[in-house]
Amino acid sequence: MPKFENQDSFLYVEHCRIDQEALAIAIHNDLGKTPVPCANLALLMIGPGVSITHAAVSVLSEHGCLIAWCGEHGVRLYAVGTFPKRSSANLQHQVRLWANPDSRMQVVRLLYQMRFSGELEENLSLREIRGKEGIRVRRAYEKAAEDYGVVWSGRHYETNNWKKADPLNRALSAANSCLYGITHAAITAAGFSPALGFIHSGSMTSFVFDIADLYKTEISIPIAFSTVSQGVDDLERRVRIACRNEFHKSRLLHRIIPDIQFALMMPPKSETRFSSEYGPEVDALWDPKMEHVNGGVNYDLDLHDKVENDDSPNL
Repeated sequence: MPKFENQDSFLYVEHCRIDQEALAIAIHNDLGKTPVPCANLALLMIGPGVSITHAAVSVLSEHGCLIAWCGEHGVRLYAVGTFPKRSSANLQHQVRLWANPDSRMQVVRLLYQMRFSGELEENLSLREIRGKEGIRVRRAYEKAAEDYGVVWSGRHYETNNWKKADPLNRALSAANSCLYGITHAAITAAGFSPALGFIHSGSMTSFVFDIADLYKTEISIPIAFSTVSQGVDDLERRVRIACRNEFHKSRLLHRIIPDIQFALMMPPKSETRFSSEYGPEVDALWDPKMEHVNGGVNYDLDLHDKVENDDSPNL
């Protein structure tokens, strides 16, 4: 399987039918049939009015493409598919850091540190760090408004009333949604949990927010302001296209998993591939003495000659 960094970014579709075509998929709509190679596709975002066959879902899964069922314009996330047969080593490492308050705080500081060009002072409290982060984001909005000559009145939106927001806020939401989607795909592909956030908490995508926030001032904020400065017609579609181009230009997929590894204090050679080469085998069984033993083995000692004081596991 390829490294995630070799994947293309994402494809958003709506009002169409998707089925399998050889080892790829085909999209059918009013314009006809469009074949789509899926071997290097990282994320398929399925919007309203889409029907997809079981065979298409199967071939996408086999090629490591995350499927996300979204709302109109790709903004609201309803459900995602998961990758079978992936090692849980990265997830277990994430859980250990998340469950310990001291190590969780270490990760929180690292994630904030990655957003700033300089080191954070060690004596800063978490509340003070959050204050500095708020200032950083506010200045990013103000700078983008100045750079692109648009009026910025603050971040205001209602999740249940998309059209009520002004064009800038709609563009920001659309850009952030694309960023969340591709970040979610990377997290899932590498075997981490999107739910176990360190800074964010309480959502099934808390860790997605943690990681995506590393790139907002660099990618989604400039894209939103730049797109609105060129007009508001067909705004969400233009934002998605701009995101896709910027993800490719900035080589975002080459950065996400190494950034996660750095934030979670992992060795660089740990799992960046779709395999179980780092950590236990996918089908291993937990053992209190040996930590892991082979799965797919019948451990019923009654089937074998019994040996006194045999310490082998009897499962």
